[in-house]
Amino acid sequence: MTHWVIAPVVLPALLAPFIVLAARYHISIQRVFSVVGVLALIGIAAGLMWQTSDGTIILYQLGDWAAPFGIVIVGDRLSTLMVLLTAVLALFVLLYTIGSDWDTRGRHFHALFQFQLMGIMGAFLTGDLFNLFVFFEVLLIASYGLMIHAGGDARLRAGVQYVLFNLLGSTLFLFALGAIYAQTGTLNMADLAQRVALIDGADTVGIRIAAVLLLLVFAIKAAVLPLHFWLPSSYAEAPAPVAALFAIMTKVGAYAIIRVYTMIFGPQVDVTAGLHTAWLLPAALASLAIGMIGVLAARHLDRLVAFAVIGSMGMVMVAISLFTPTSITAALYYTVHSTLSAATLFLIVDLVRTGRADLRLTAQPMIPGATLTSAMFFAAAIAMAGLPPLSGFVGKLMVLDAAFDTAHAAWIWAVVLLSSLVAVVGFSRAGSMLFWKAKAIADDTQNTSPAPTALSYVAVGGLLALLVAHTVFAGPVTRYMAAVSDQLFNPGPYIATVLDTPGKLSTPKEGH
Repeated sequence: MTHWVIAPVVLPALLAPFIVLAARYHISIQRVFSVVGVLALIGIAAGLMWQTSDGTIILYQLGDWAAPFGIVIVGDRLSTLMVLLTAVLALFVLLYTIGSDWDTRGRHFHALFQFQLMGIMGAFLTGDLFNLFVFFEVLLIASYGLMIHAGGDARLRAGVQYVLFNLLGSTLFLFALGAIYAQTGTLNMADLAQRVALIDGADTVGIRIAAVLLLLVFAIKAAVLPLHFWLPSSYAEAPAPVAALFAIMTKVGAYAIIRVYTMIFGPQVDVTAGLHTAWLLPAALASLAIGMIGVLAARHLDRLVAFAVIGSMGMVMVAISLFTPTSITAALYYTVHSTLSAATLFLIVDLVRTGRADLRLTAQPMIPGATLTSAMFFAAAIAMAGLPPLSGFVGKLMVLDAAFDTAHAAWIWAVVLLSSLVAVVGFSRAGSMLFWKAKAIADDTQNTSPAPTALSYVAVGGLLALLVAHTVFAGPVTRYMAAVSDQLFNPGPYIATVLDTPGKLSTPKEGH
């Protein structure tokens, strides 16, 4: 029996208490163990992704209890992809944290960081809806502590708002799980896929309510309009490395929608037919529009980036809401792009913050290291706005292509193109105010703020390099995403592995 598939959950779960108990007063030791742990996670995640790349489904049964009664951890192409993306993002966030000394401005940063990783990894790997709820709570509890790291009244107020909105989501999640269990008698995803398909057409009220509640819960996590109100202040006030890590948390909501609404409540299921297009698509288009309008209207750089995250999640959800193999392929490609570009921008916000009195978009003295910082901001803004040649442009073309033959093509094309134009204007305005107008007054005012450290620039540069690689290797990446999508729309091997072959830990794809 292989235990590697549960390692991404267990490793940070062991590291976090070790850091608290054995290295509480030794920040250098905490840093070493955090970085080594994340490097190990990257190695494990890469191995799991390679193992599942041929269509293999990896199953781990805790306590050797077979599904649907036991807890199962399942690795397929989608889950291992998201695990690797999280681990790689965590490495660069950690490097920036160490380089900028953010981890010394409060207590237990590294322990909370590891617990956060544990929750995110578990959410991606679980094969059970109740344990998805459990891992949601683990990552949210850790994020509460990270949100208020280093203190401050504004950060505390944003943290309280963040807690309240997510408690609402958790409550709705429990209601949904109760409704699903009452209707089907199970919460295992593979088992649910079979039982939901057998529900009598005259007895669909309960399961439709549960499906809608789940969609609302995941929409809260993904910050989809009108459930996005918690995100701008929460992400803007959070410490920069925390906000950068939070770039993957909205993707947990998107992942959950893809997983649940392709396997359990798929387009072929009559009891929830039309739910995706009727509810999700209008909300996604509104999120995209409002997010990019927020970029144009923002008066502070941190809020500008927070609204850009809402807009980019709107783009992801537009592709998801179409629920075709082509659109899911586009959604997955854009998900990777959105995660990397959002994290990069949040770290650049902190680079700017170190050399300015505040983050208002007003003319102030030139910040130290402005040449390199402005170049990085320019590249990240191009990526987020979706301009060529970076991956944002490629991702938007894929989304537009996926929508071309649909009944809603005109609306999707109009909103995507207009929102891109608005984003370009918003980022151009911010960049000119931060760097161009600052250069114009540099001769009159001397800025004595310390320059960012080399390690901070290495972390931001690494994320930008990943964005460039995501663009250069768009062909192979897209082919892999298409394979992920094909597996999602053919859940038979997943279901067979989880339910029909207890004790057998993998089911290869036909032909392998």
